[in-house]
Amino acid sequence: MAITRRAFHAVSATALSYQRILGANDRIGLGLIGCGQRGIRALEKEALSHREATNIDFIAVCDIWKQHAEEAAEFAKQAQGTAPRTMRAYRELLASKDIDAVLIATPDHQHATMLTDAVRAGKDAYCEKPLAMEMKELLTCVDTVKKSDRVVQMGTQIRSLPSSMAAKAFVAQGGLGKIFKVEQSRNGLKPYWHAYGKRTLSAEDTDWKAFLFNRKDRPFDAEQHAGWFGYRDFSRGAHANLAVHFFDLLHHITGVSIPKRAMTMGGFYRFKDNYTAPDSIETILDYDDFLVRYSSAFGTSAGNYLKFFGTKGTLDAATWNGKPFPIIREGAEDPVPEGTTIPVMESDPHMLNFLKCLRTRQQPNAPIDAGYAHSIAVILSDESYIRGRRMVFDPVKRQVREG
Repeated sequence: MAITRRAFHAVSATALSYQRILGANDRIGLGLIGCGQRGIRALEKEALSHREATNIDFIAVCDIWKQHAEEAAEFAKQAQGTAPRTMRAYRELLASKDIDAVLIATPDHQHATMLTDAVRAGKDAYCEKPLAMEMKELLTCVDTVKKSDRVVQMGTQIRSLPSSMAAKAFVAQGGLGKIFKVEQSRNGLKPYWHAYGKRTLSAEDTDWKAFLFNRKDRPFDAEQHAGWFGYRDFSRGAHANLAVHFFDLLHHITGVSIPKRAMTMGGFYRFKDNYTAPDSIETILDYDDFLVRYSSAFGTSAGNYLKFFGTKGTLDAATWNGKPFPIIREGAEDPVPEGTTIPVMESDPHMLNFLKCLRTRQQPNAPIDAGYAHSIAVILSDESYIRGRRMVFDPVKRQVREG
């Protein structure tokens, strides 16, 4: 039976009183909301890989795309022996008392509202990035989480890599000296949304209105549904999707969090089609202490790099393979001694960190504050792209304005 909004909020109002108090030997019930490639092949797969160590099971999986929900249920069954329930309405899943935590891997425009609803329903949550596309939904979500006792992990998994943890410690100890600029160029031969948009989907196999969520109604469009990454109603573009990893990593490593201002330019220079997300984008952000630049261009896979420039050397963070990032001495004002390397550090994988925190009730590696910070960078950059103006963030009023 479908759960109406009124019934859902009635459940949410008392959900915390029903929340199970987990003991060391209690099995944690998980629910997956969004069973696409990211939901199954990343979140569900990784959670199940830690199943025995963390004593978890998937109780239910939810997706409006019928075949996706069925695939996620079968995937879980192969790993845990029992098939989780399949659902189409995410509020029905949130109303289930045997589910302690949810993994949210839906399109970008649904993240903030679904996380807000999950926390109000008394669920801990792992939520994919970016957290929010607009300030209003961001503030509602962040304030809701802050007022709760729920464990929330943002899906910026790069910060949990041993290399990221080691770089953070190295920079905190002054290893790079004064950081004055951070840059990433992340290019691709074709926009990543092209492959998604080619998937076959019929109106009978999904719930189009549920997909639109809080967006303007329109006739069913299989390409918009399947290739939502390339439509700005559902995902702003590379500067708000791929760049989230970059923004979060620079926040994590440097210790800064909120950009002061941003200026962005972009457009359609290689691919002219029905998609509305720009195929090339350049954004510059001022963090007061240093300048940050992010760029993406589709049409070439050349020119990719990610570097932190400091007075003692350059941190080359382009390869996320878990090994310590190399330090480049050449060109530095006061270079580190020859042969300097970043010490190796141990760290739990991002999903394992979240699952452990469900029992310890400690803050995970990417708490809601991390989602707030990366969303400000995303929204500030995107507002500049839309308006063609420099945009400023007021941290006191929590507002984005021209300036």
